This record gives sequence, structure tokens and C-alpha cells, in this order.
Amino acid sequence: MDRTRLEAFSDGVFAVAITLLALNIVVAGPVHGQQLVLVGELASHWPAFVAYAISFFTIGIIWVNHHALLRSVKAVDRTLLFLNLVLLLFVVLIPFSTATAADFLSKDNWDSRVAMALYAGVFVCMSLSFGGIFEWTLHSENVYQPLPPERHWAARIRFVGGAGVYAVAVVIALFSAYAAFALMGLVAVYYVFERTPTSPAPDSPGDGAEDADKSAR
Repeated sequence: MDRTRLEAFSDGVFAVAITLLALNIVVAGPVHGQQLVLVGELASHWPAFVAYAISFFTIGIIWVNHHALLRSVKAVDRTLLFLNLVLLLFVVLIPFSTATAADFLSKDNWDSRVAMALYAGVFVCMSLSFGGIFEWTLHSENVYQPLPPERHWAARIRFVGGAGVYAVAVVIALFSAYAAFALMGLVAVYYVFERTPTSPAPDSPGDGAEDADKSAR
């Protein structure tokens, strides 16, 4: 299969997921006979806005790194197609988990902690599934220049490092939803400002897999 078809389909899913985030932000309108203070209503929805920002930039980071990783791919096989589908499965779940976390976070009870654990858990699965695609690039002959075998473990640790932080956030969420929320926000901020190297074009193979590793989560 042509790599551009995989990229086009994935881009469409990323676009839908990132759009659904905004649709989950709802502020109550005025009720007949009652006065609504809009500023107070907006302030009470701060978890929704923060969760939206974290998820928006996380999906954006996935999209950027997905593009960088696929630039090292010469040809798409059936295994890569299904690995990519698993990644998209969890990307599409991000809006749902974001809305759930935003709805329950302000309650500061067991439900809020479970909701935040769910939110972080989706991110864990997303990061691990992305790692599965990277693992494919380490062993497939359909990449321009795979990493040398002696560098595989270092690359794996670097690529799925985000999953480890998200897994810690799942555990922390069971004790403090706010602490887990802050940790996930810090991860998003870190990757937003991390410099992403440019991968080589398909017609000029170079350090494609290495560049993808450097830009990975």
C-alpha cells in the first residue's frame, strides 16, 4: 500500500479527534427567571478548559511525531496497518476520557480519581501503541535506514518514555486527581517545546528511523 494513504487516513482521524475535544466543552445558558453570571460559569468549568488544552496539544504532538516516524517508511504492510489502527483506536478515545475527567475533576471524590485514572490510562495505551509502530520500524525491511541493533533498547526507552510517566499518573490519580492532572500537563508542556528534528524525504534516505526516535514521545 502507498504510504500516503495511511498518512491521509490517520490525518483524518487526528482531525476528527481534535475537533471532538472542543465539542465536549459546554457552558450552561441562561434559564428563564434566573440570572446567570457568565464569568462565574466559565470559571467553574476550568477543568474542561485545562483538559482540552492538554489533550489538544497531546494529539497535536502525536500527529507531528507520527508524520516524522512514517517518513522513514518505504512501504506499508498489513502489520503496520493494524498497528496504526490500534494507535488510532486510543487517539479517538482521548476526547471521551477528556470529557469524563473534566466532568468529575471538580468534585474531588473517588469518582474524580477514577476519571483521572481513566484519562491517564488512555494516554498510556496510546503511547504504548505508538511504541508498537516504532518497534515495527526497528525490525522491518520496509524502512530506509533502521537503527543498528545495539541502539534498539536505548531507542525503545526513549520512545515509550511518555508511557512510563502516564502509568505513574494512573497510580497517582487513585490518591490525588489534581496531582495526576498536573503531571500530565507537565508532560504536554515538555513535548510542545521539545525540538523535533526533520526526517529525511522518502527519495533521500538518511537517518529516518533515528530522526523519528529523536522526535518520539
